[in-house]
Amino acid sequence: MSRRGCLSASEHTGMLRWMLVVALLFPAPASAASARVAALQVGLRAHAVYAGTIDGLPGPATATAVRRFQARAGLVADGVAGPRTRRALGALGRHPYGSRPLRLGARGWDVAALQFKLEIHGFPCGTVDGGFGARTAAAVRRAQVFAGLAQDGVAGPATFAALSRAPVTAPALRRPIAAPVGDGYGPRGTGFHAGVDFPAPTGAAVTAAAYGRVAFAGYDDGWGLTVVLDHGNGLRTRYAHLSRALVAPRQYVGAGASVGAVGATGFATGPHLHFEVTVRGANAAPHF
Repeated sequence: MSRRGCLSASEHTGMLRWMLVVALLFPAPASAASARVAALQVGLRAHAVYAGTIDGLPGPATATAVRRFQARAGLVADGVAGPRTRRALGALGRHPYGSRPLRLGARGWDVAALQFKLEIHGFPCGTVDGGFGARTAAAVRRAQVFAGLAQDGVAGPATFAALSRAPVTAPALRRPIAAPVGDGYGPRGTGFHAGVDFPAPTGAAVTAAAYGRVAFAGYDDGWGLTVVLDHGNGLRTRYAHLSRALVAPRQYVGAGASVGAVGATGFATGPHLHFEVTVRGANAAPHF
């Protein structure tokens, strides 16, 4: 498949390498989301007074849920989650974040905070619920690999320190489809949406976000028919739920070249493109 544009393959690769280095050395400022607020939301949700997204953002819905819980627990309903409110939350109000190593079977406020930190750093762990299960352990191991730590699945001081840094960012990429964004990147319900969804008709063209090599093309469980491109220096992009894949493994494609067509394969409720960006194994918010 021919490359588009006037740059050579080596020039494309060199430019992308420079952009990725800049993104790694100068990450974007951390969002206003707080792991402490997320842990509070988990506790409130467990007591059925909060039904919103676990997004770590203080706001009216969280404050109202705190007051509702305080009134139910016989506390002063001031909307401030102080020590008495946390004690009243029970198991999900105990253990400050970083106060103990966390491993399989652990449960508490600190586990919920850890899960939220893992997710905003690009290591989704399923559900942010304050319970340290197999998916949380797997996310911890991915974070440890990313940070160059021993891969034991136990969150201790070194892992906590790694998760205190700003999440990695990706370089700006070409938009992979001419369609509006549906679901964006970030917290969704009690979990995390690690990519961007573009609702579009079945058969709509899906194009490469940058010059790269096809690392995978085929069916991938819930992703359905999927193409993964390797752009070098740890940067990869994923194009999921396709109806057709128009490239083959080890093939090189240019930025803007067709890689497939929109579909609804895998765990999809309707035709759309699910697009993801990873940097050295960590999911990152796409920038176009």
